[in-house]
Amino acid sequence: MKVWDLPTRLFHWSIVLLVGFSWWSAETGQMDWHYKSGLTALILLVFRILWGFVGGSTARFAHFLKSPMAAAAYLRRPKDAPKQGGHNPLGGYSVIAMLLALVVQVGTGLFAVDVDGIESGPLSYLVDFDQGRVAADVHHLAFTLVQILVVLHLVAIVYYRLRGRRLIVPMITGRDRQLSTGAAEVTGGGALRAVVVLAIALGIGWWVSLGAPLGGS
Repeated sequence: MKVWDLPTRLFHWSIVLLVGFSWWSAETGQMDWHYKSGLTALILLVFRILWGFVGGSTARFAHFLKSPMAAAAYLRRPKDAPKQGGHNPLGGYSVIAMLLALVVQVGTGLFAVDVDGIESGPLSYLVDFDQGRVAADVHHLAFTLVQILVVLHLVAIVYYRLRGRRLIVPMITGRDRQLSTGAAEVTGGGALRAVVVLAIALGIGWWVSLGAPLGGS
């Protein structure tokens, strides 16, 4: 049965590649590429946040963001939880944590300034040098948090695989053969809606790349 729409899967694997590429470009001093990678990540994050409201059913925040009590109940007795498409209550919080960490990392990168004041984000002119340095420090700390969350994500994948649950294949194909035919398939989303959301995300990314001008002289 179909459990993930195509835009959600494309976002997932694209952000995985971008996080790795952003790390490589920063470590090797390829700051032009790091700059472009950050703007691309911004576009993807804007898309995913919007898609979380209007995308396929399993991609929507309302579908997987449950109450803390529901997450705690799942953590206590995961075997009792019904198998369904999308994230479980605990996994939903991990998605939110990852998105927030990436938003902080990308957002602070827009204002960050290096110690020499040479390399800077497209919005760094809106803050003074000291504020830009604080943004750079938070930018680095946020990446450490992203790394921790990635490790926890991989541990969870291995844990579920040992329990006989495959999570990677459905995120590639969009279909989960391990779910019963009676489970609800992903609904909503659609190509036209994805194109509109992508256009909005691209527009915001382009606007930020110009320094987020608000008009006037």
